[in-house]
Amino acid sequence: MNDLNKKLSMNEVLILLCIGVAAGMLSGMVGVGGGIIIVPALVYFLGFSQQMAQGTSLSILLLPTGAFAVINYYQNGYVDWKIALIIASSFLLGGFIGSKVAISLDQNVVKKIFAAFMILMGIRMLIWK
Repeated sequence: MNDLNKKLSMNEVLILLCIGVAAGMLSGMVGVGGGIIIVPALVYFLGFSQQMAQGTSLSILLLPTGAFAVINYYQNGYVDWKIALIIASSFLLGGFIGSKVAISLDQNVVKKIFAAFMILMGIRMLIWK
């Protein structure tokens, strides 16, 4: 599936639509989606390399995909713009550095780092009060 010139089958388009809906719903409900849903789904369902899946997932962030979810949270008083802008500005630098590192590593190493991070965060969330 990593061939950018390959024509998508109807089955692949349906998988992509399901991935998008699932990630969007999870993002709107609990604030996550890209890394937790899109990256593994692209790797396991469509055969993307880890780096291709991460790059594709990050490209979704360039568009205002979460705009309607943010509007809903903002209208209910659940957005701190000052904090969001501070994090977003540093996210730019961190994303640049992280992408340079990920691209330079073997995809199996990146996949293991990604998996370990998800496991550690999941365990922390389960036991943290």
